[in-house]
Amino acid sequence: MRNLQLIIKREYLSRIRNKTFVVMTFLSPVIMVAMVMLIAYLTSLNNDEEKIVGVHDVSNIVYDQLQEQENTVYLNLSYLDLRTAIDSVDKKEYYGLLYIPSGETDAELSSHVEFFAKEAPSNFFLSDLEQKISGVLSNRKLENTGVNLATIENSKAQVNIKIENFSGQTTSKMASYVKMFFGGAAGYLLMMFIIIYGNMVMRSVIEEKTNRIVEIIISSVKPIQLMLGKIVGTSLAGITQFFIWIIFGSILLFSVTAIFGIESTSIQGQAAATAINQDEMQLFINDVLQLPLGTITVAFLIYFIGGYFLYSSIYAAIGAAVDSETDTQQFMFPVILPLMLGIYVGFFSVIENPHGIVATIFSYIPLTSPIVMLMRIPFGVAWWEVLISLSILFATVFLVIWMAAKIYRVGILMYGKKASYKELFKWLKY
Repeated sequence: MRNLQLIIKREYLSRIRNKTFVVMTFLSPVIMVAMVMLIAYLTSLNNDEEKIVGVHDVSNIVYDQLQEQENTVYLNLSYLDLRTAIDSVDKKEYYGLLYIPSGETDAELSSHVEFFAKEAPSNFFLSDLEQKISGVLSNRKLENTGVNLATIENSKAQVNIKIENFSGQTTSKMASYVKMFFGGAAGYLLMMFIIIYGNMVMRSVIEEKTNRIVEIIISSVKPIQLMLGKIVGTSLAGITQFFIWIIFGSILLFSVTAIFGIESTSIQGQAAATAINQDEMQLFINDVLQLPLGTITVAFLIYFIGGYFLYSSIYAAIGAAVDSETDTQQFMFPVILPLMLGIYVGFFSVIENPHGIVATIFSYIPLTSPIVMLMRIPFGVAWWEVLISLSILFATVFLVIWMAAKIYRVGILMYGKKASYKELFKWLKY
């Protein structure tokens, strides 16, 4: 046990004292905050960009109904012929020209509407324009048949369905998106941490094997102690780095937003665009508060420990089986595949049906359960399902550590021979 503690301490200190580790620990939050601020700034610039659209309305029935929206101005160019109007818009670099021809029927007119532009306009802009023109033509058709539009408008009823669970708690329509965000973020972060810190373990094993330091170390400790010490020591260094990222990143983000106030424009613009009233905002806040945040946090830590030990053991075995990082490529795809599969199942199955058969099965499979189950927990999962998933996961962890230790024991002293899957299977029998 003392030897294991010494190895853990050695691995931990060697990691946190590494110049690259120190630089990236403090530089990564700076880069992330800078990216967030840049995205917010560019989004505000994009939202403030004014669109000038020329309108060539031969039928003279649409232009008057085109209300100028925020950042969109419509100019009537119907007095020009079409070719001159197109050249004028192109020369003045307007957003585009809307051409509405004349037609004997509304159906004929609507099928010949065109939009001329140097580059293809955004789908949102075109969709909004199509709805406006469609509304104008529909109203015109109703008026021609003698229908009173005012009567139709007054007869319209707006229905706002309120969502309430069986226990009486009211939720907003964005509740599923809130759960999706928290679950997706937790699953994705877990996958990234497993890959990053698992690779650290593998590189450390390869480095010591290449430098022949391991030959001296294993004369004093057992190979399994050395492997576990590397895994635990690297995980503690990773957790230290993670907490520094959270604390330093939060302070940095708060300071930058307070000084420059970049978030104010983007948040105000989004609030105006979505027109969320106070009731909806309160329901949204309630949705966040009603999430099992404590359960999500605890589950993240437990599944991180399980998933990290599971994959890090595999990474350590791979590092012991090869002589250089280049030789690891043949073994990496089967390791990365379950993690990617867990992410895809999470985003395409859990979010659509968190309690479906696919989501449930993959939340029990140990190679994917750390990601998939984390994505399911915000949607509400029975405690016994989580218990079964964790039991299978940690039972598999002990099995994989045992198998990885056998490969590690043989491979750590094997040089000059490229290991194959057949060779690794033989090592398990030693």
